[in-house]
Amino acid sequence: MNDQFEAIFCVVNSGFAEAAMEAARKAGAGGGTILKGRGTAGRGSEALFHIRIQPEKELLILLVPRSIKDRILRTLYAAAGLDTAGQGIAFSMPVEKAVGLHEDGEPAPEKAEKTEAAPEAEG
Repeated sequence: MNDQFEAIFCVVNSGFAEAAMEAARKAGAGGGTILKGRGTAGRGSEALFHIRIQPEKELLILLVPRSIKDRILRTLYAAAGLDTAGQGIAFSMPVEKAVGLHEDGEPAPEKAEKTEAAPEAEG
């Protein structure tokens, strides 16, 4: 299972992560995690990118098979990139190891824990 996954991070203006997630699903992603955040870019960044930077952000994190990473990145940028109201960026990083997944990338089934019957209370 080594080296078959990539983590994709997509930072968008607040309120746009759900739309980005929907686009990623259409491109083959199974699901993701959305975190709330706050950007720290200053006025210099606004001038450099010619955009107004909204400080409230959402971070979408996806774990995807490497084979569909590029398709998802392109889809995210089309749906929520700098030229959209979401003003998002997306990037990926290789995942060295992942646990809790089957070899096919699906979530591992929960294992039933063996529990001993509780002793009856004496009364």
